[in-house]
Amino acid sequence: MILAAGRGERMRPLTDHTPKPLLPVGGKPLIVWHLERLARAGCRQVVINHAHLGEQIPAALGDGGAWDLDIRYSPEPPGALETAGGIARALPLLGHEPFLVLNGDIFCDWDPAAALALDMQGRLAHLVLVDNPPHHPAGDFALVDGRVGNQEAGRLTFAGIGIYVPALFAGLDPDQPAKLAPLLRTAADAGQVSGERHGGRWVDVGTPERLRELDQELLSK
Repeated sequence: MILAAGRGERMRPLTDHTPKPLLPVGGKPLIVWHLERLARAGCRQVVINHAHLGEQIPAALGDGGAWDLDIRYSPEPPGALETAGGIARALPLLGHEPFLVLNGDIFCDWDPAAALALDMQGRLAHLVLVDNPPHHPAGDFALVDGRVGNQEAGRLTFAGIGIYVPALFAGLDPDQPAKLAPLLRTAADAGQVSGERHGGRWVDVGTPERLRELDQELLSK
């Protein structure tokens, strides 16, 4: 699943007329970098949620055939449903097995093929974490011996990439907004969240400045 429903307030005025995942970077929409990487990894079924200017996303991406993918869409009401709420809404499309979720507004060279080989037995979530960027120095979660915890020391930043078991979202109303972090923190306290540190390229493309910097970097390559 690719999360693409956010308003992108920090990206305004660019997002006043274009959903953030469709903003061009390196010669193609940001979300297309995800689709290409998923296809190369062997993924075939993708769910994309949308809300703000949402009709533009299926219009641009279609059924996914251009990437040998089967894309299905999960529309949300105006204002969207937050991360966990959006996933809960999409559960009927995601099935009963663990699934990979990517934030639509990041750029990362992490290989999604790792998710296909992951054994989620005894876990509710597996998170990809990165070193804390300058704009988020406090981090989100600690990582010790492959387990994610809530302790303050040694925190890393959640990359917006996770593999989840559907049971993590059990009980959520698919029509109500819900945040993901409280679910993850509760599961982490119960020892049910694993993780890994990704040392490669990762960008939270959350501002016009970071979008412009990434665009220049990719075009230079």
